[in-house]
Amino acid sequence: MTSVASRWRRAGARMFTRAMDDNLREIADALGGHPHLERLLDLGCWDGTNTLRYAPAGATCFGAEFSDAAAATARGRGIETVAADLNAPLPYRDASFDAVCSNQVIEHLHDTDRFVAESFRVLRPGGRLVCSTENLASWHNIASLVFGWQAFSLTNVSRTGFGLGNPLANLRGEEPLDPGWEHLRIFSHRGLAELVAAHGFTGVRVVGAGYYPLPTRFAHADPRHAAFITVQGTKP
Repeated sequence: MTSVASRWRRAGARMFTRAMDDNLREIADALGGHPHLERLLDLGCWDGTNTLRYAPAGATCFGAEFSDAAAATARGRGIETVAADLNAPLPYRDASFDAVCSNQVIEHLHDTDRFVAESFRVLRPGGRLVCSTENLASWHNIASLVFGWQAFSLTNVSRTGFGLGNPLANLRGEEPLDPGWEHLRIFSHRGLAELVAAHGFTGVRVVGAGYYPLPTRFAHADPRHAAFITVQGTKP
């Protein structure tokens, strides 16, 4: 079982990388479709690497990040970044940004209502929210539950290490870098869309990326079971 699990984890890591690349393209496409994006806020920007990857050319990038060290690195890359608790009110005025994005962040928060509400508050009218996260209803999560295992997206829920309750989980047994890496809640396609709509966003749509073990293009046809989901909504 150990050797089989090890081979699966290596294959899973490759699938994850391909899916994440596709996911970043989905975020870039969503932001690139905004006609007048001058000021972009990336919530949970980490060190700014991905912010610069999906930010449209010419946009001024801002970031909010819980890690002081990562925020400092992002600032060194030209992103105006503050250290902030994303469960709390954001340190920005109302209607400050043309777009707000977050990538693999909302699943780490305990106050997701405040997170979405604050995103709405700091957006200008016509501004766009783009929020990406893992999908609770992905086929690989469903399969793990059928086997009686912890869903892949909820295996990092303990400070004792990654991979709790799932022998095939990537990084199983490795210690989390920081308590902030723990997943607190995971949304499905419908759940994420309804959360965003409940806070006033209109034109809500969800796209998918990653479709383990099949090619990621299947996620475009069936985002409800994709590995990653990205919701888009507009502030009226």
